[in-house]
Amino acid sequence: MKTSRRHFLHHVMVVGAGMAPALILSRAARAADEKVSESDPTAKSLGYVEDATRVDKARFPAYAAGQRCGTCSLFQGKSGDAWGGCVLFGAKLVASGGWCSSYTNS
Repeated sequence: MKTSRRHFLHHVMVVGAGMAPALILSRAARAADEKVSESDPTAKSLGYVEDATRVDKARFPAYAAGQRCGTCSLFQGKSGDAWGGCVLFGAKLVASGGWCSSYTNS
């Protein structure tokens, strides 16, 4: 069976159009699971650490023991989640046991 260029291009376009939503969804899923790195510029400016026990208390004297992302009003995860969203970091996740200088519990 001889295939014309037009027939071939039609099949490529149909297959490509069918795969596009899957590729878009997988990219969005990866972005949603991306964790904030302590070296991220925003994280650095806010003093974010994944483990609140490592807060530089000299640099952030407002830190109080027991403060952590999981109890902050900006945390968007559920109670008990190890990681969750944060208003400050867009689609990236923060550690529930982390901390940053924008901590608020109001």
